[in-house]
Amino acid sequence: MQEVKPLKIHSYLSPSEIQAHLEKVEFIIMAAPSLLPPPALPIHFTIFLNTAEPIPEEIKPMILDKFCREHGITAHSDLLFETGRVAFAMTAQDSPMPRHLLDPAEANTIPWVALQVIDFLGEAEGFKEAKDGLSGWSYSYN
Repeated sequence: MQEVKPLKIHSYLSPSEIQAHLEKVEFIIMAAPSLLPPPALPIHFTIFLNTAEPIPEEIKPMILDKFCREHGITAHSDLLFETGRVAFAMTAQDSPMPRHLLDPAEANTIPWVALQVIDFLGEAEGFKEAKDGLSGWSYSYN
């Protein structure tokens, strides 16, 4: 398996900066190499929906299917779809990197906002960079 080096985080957005940053954001899609060995699917996807509102269980599969169709994701597994703590890190990239904070201790030290998080492993032809060891994210605005 290829070694994946994390991006260097310089700082995090403050609560007011997060609020301003998300003002016209509809969702953020992030793709990274899967850290699990084959036969696990090769790409780790995280989709951040700009809402903390609960999503009914019967609607969640339809939302996931829509994202998979629109982004050419042909298979998925290991799905997590829940409200999560999301921080925004400043790196060498132009746009802040969303980070799903799973560790409660870390969440006590970094500003975050609650968003709906869809996290899963997947397969897609259009995300070659993630298969080659790179991570990236893209914002969709309304």
